[in-house]
Amino acid sequence: MMKHGAVLLLFLLILMFALPATSQEPGRSPLQLDVDTAVKFSKLALRCIQKEFPNKLDHVMNDTSEVRRPRELHPAFYGCFDWHSAVHGHWMLVRLLKTVPDLPNAGEIRKALGRNLTRENIQMEVAYLNQPNRKSFERTYGWAWLLKLAEELETWDDPDGRRWAKNLRPLADAIVQRYLDFLPKQTYPIRRGVHANTAFGLIFALDYARTVGRKDLETLILEKSIEYYGKDRSCPAEWEPSGDDFLSPCLEEADLMRRVLPQEKFVEWFHRFLPGLAEGKPQSLLKPAHVSDRSDPKIVHLDGLNLSRAWCMKGIASALPADDPARAVLIRSAREHARAALTYVTSGDYAGEHWLASFAVYMLSVPEP
Repeated sequence: MMKHGAVLLLFLLILMFALPATSQEPGRSPLQLDVDTAVKFSKLALRCIQKEFPNKLDHVMNDTSEVRRPRELHPAFYGCFDWHSAVHGHWMLVRLLKTVPDLPNAGEIRKALGRNLTRENIQMEVAYLNQPNRKSFERTYGWAWLLKLAEELETWDDPDGRRWAKNLRPLADAIVQRYLDFLPKQTYPIRRGVHANTAFGLIFALDYARTVGRKDLETLILEKSIEYYGKDRSCPAEWEPSGDDFLSPCLEEADLMRRVLPQEKFVEWFHRFLPGLAEGKPQSLLKPAHVSDRSDPKIVHLDGLNLSRAWCMKGIASALPADDPARAVLIRSAREHARAALTYVTSGDYAGEHWLASFAVYMLSVPEP
């Protein structure tokens, strides 16, 4: 017995010293965007923003003259499988240039952005929007990401950034006008966890409006947000996720309302809206979604859901008082969701790789509370 006990003790000691030591502080998230990760993510976008095929066009053809290839229809945003993914791929590259010092492939990134974000290319994108039967083109997911790209460029003190911001401005203005025209006519919000989700579209549009001083857009969004969501309570979060969600209907709404309401009113609204969250309920909202097949273009949406849930949870937690019991629940769940998804951004399959890195970079750019 003594001999077996000594062997067991020796085994445990070897195992203990073989494990990597960690200096991580208790409760502190290790999730951050380092240079190696930034390069890895940037390569995904660089490979796809000028990759024309495969391509899923959102294209209503008015006549036979419009049977054209993606690059002819969208000379700026023809890559990355679809228009909106191309847009947020460009956003991610700009974001990385702005926020990651000494990015080794910065020159390659600038060259790629410079080829696409020309004045002529953007003029053609605007002309496409102004053709008949384009009112609902990319409404509102693509609209929102275009304004996020514009916001990133408008806040960048860089010669290339200023030139690209100027080039993009007519398209951003056209998108703003579409919001101004559409929102007064949208009687009901769209609550599905995919592209048309109204709350998501309003979040990025509101961020843009506040950044560039578009008071008309800001005022309209604030009014419609209260109209759509102000009286909501007991969101059916136990129904989440749906099988191809990449946005959480409940969390997107809360992430919008924390921007819309003063903190005291938001806290009241939030606890009516998700009344069980402080007690860790429902588990279906707080537990990362399982992704069974990352080669399936719809199932892999759930990796995006885990990333977007994480950024919403971080943002919502930041709007809650330090002693609010829901705050710790959200922070813990955000970290679990982020860890569950970050490993699979570079899955090796284009179904996820053409877009997930943008979600990862945006999630990592939202500060920890």
